[in-house]
Amino acid sequence: MKHLFFATLLFLLPTLIWAQRPKNEEIESMKIAYFTQKLDLSPDEAKVFWPIYNDMQSEQSTLRKERMQKMISFRKTTEIDNLSDAQVQSLITSEFDFRQRDLNLEKKYYNRLKSVLPIKTVGKYYRAQEGFKRELLNRFKGGQKQ
Repeated sequence: MKHLFFATLLFLLPTLIWAQRPKNEEIESMKIAYFTQKLDLSPDEAKVFWPIYNDMQSEQSTLRKERMQKMISFRKTTEIDNLSDAQVQSLITSEFDFRQRDLNLEKKYYNRLKSVLPIKTVGKYYRAQEGFKRELLNRFKGGQKQ
């Protein structure tokens, strides 16, 4: 009977843990609520902010998916020693390329935001991004807000 209990627990535990993780949609709705509160946008500002924000999220998501595909191929490589120098260099420069593309996206959307919103609102947005990351990490750790 004891063995049956432990076997059942082993099968159910990952499911219970997985069920407690927030889904992407849940995280996104938490983020929207957080930004809405922290940015305190006027109705006119909200009309211009959210479409830009959604475009940025879409482009960043596409870039992240592409990056994950590259990372998956890198993870399949068991040892760097088994790769040629050219393969290692390609993996490293590919990562630099993704970082640069991400930075270019950040700059593009920073310029779009500052062209339609007061710079202090743009500053609040960047501060809110960092605050939301901290809050989300605390939730994952089960900690309290700082």
